Amino acid sequence: MPDTMLLIQMAVMLLAIGAFAGVLAGLLGVGGGIVLVPAFFYAFQTLGYGGPQLMQMCLATSLATIIVTSLRSVHAHNKKGAVDWTILRSWAPGIVIGAIIGMLLVAQLRTVTLQAIFGGLALIVGLYMGFGRSEWRLGQVMPTGLARAALSPAVGFLSVLMGIGGGSFGVPLMSLYNTPIHRAVATAAGFGVLIAVPSVIGFLFVQIDPSGRPPFTLGAVNLVAFALVIAMTLVTAPLGAKMAHAMDPRPLRRVFAVFLVLVALNMLRKALF
Repeated sequence: MPDTMLLIQMAVMLLAIGAFAGVLAGLLGVGGGIVLVPAFFYAFQTLGYGGPQLMQMCLATSLATIIVTSLRSVHAHNKKGAVDWTILRSWAPGIVIGAIIGMLLVAQLRTVTLQAIFGGLALIVGLYMGFGRSEWRLGQVMPTGLARAALSPAVGFLSVLMGIGGGSFGVPLMSLYNTPIHRAVATAAGFGVLIAVPSVIGFLFVQIDPSGRPPFTLGAVNLVAFALVIAMTLVTAPLGAKMAHAMDPRPLRRVFAVFLVLVALNMLRKALF
C-alpha cells in the first residue's frame, strides 16, 4: 500500500499543476500538455521517481488528460459552429496513423532521448509563439493530396513525441494556410482527440518497471495525476478564459513563450549534459 504522506504530497503537487495548466489553456489558448509534461517530470522526480521510463509516463499521462479536455473543447466549439468538420475528417486518418507511430517510437525510447526530443520541439514552439506573425502564409487553402498525406501524420507523430494535443502544431499549420484563428483553434481541439485516443490505448499496454513508477499507474498512465489534473483544469480553464476576455493576452503570450523556451533549454541541458 502506498505511503499516505507520499500520496498527500503527490496530490498537492498535481492539483497545483492542474490549476496552472487550466488557467494557461483558458487564457492563452495553448494546450495544457506543453505545461503538463515538464511539470509531471519535475513532480515525479521530486517525489523520488525516475529512471529510463519516466518521460514515457509523463507523455502518456499528459495525453490521457487531453482526451477529456479536447472532447470538452470540441463540444463547446461545435455548439458555436466553429469546428471545420471537412478539415477534421480529411486529416483524421493521417493524424491517427502518425499518433500510433509516435506511440510505438516513444515506447522504445528512454527518458534522456525523449527529454532531448521534447526540448527541441518545445524550443521551436516557443520561438514561434514569441516571433510568429498572424499574417504569415504558406497557402490560401489547406493542402490536399500528397502534401496532406505528409503533413497529417507529422502532426500526430510530433504531438505524441511531446505528449500534447493538436493545438501547438495544428493551430499554426492551419493559420499558415489561411484558416481563421477561431476556426483553427476549434478544429485543432478535434486533432487532440485523434492524437490522444489511439496513443493512450497503446500506452496502457506499455510495461513500466514497478520500482520507477508512482502509485496507481496503469501501463504508462498515472491514474492519480490524470484524475487530479482533469478535476483542476475543468475548474480553472473557465477562469483563464474570463481573464482572456478582460485583458490583452498578447503580452502574456510572449511571457509564456519565454517561459517555454527556458523550460525547453533546461530539458535539453538535462538530456545532453
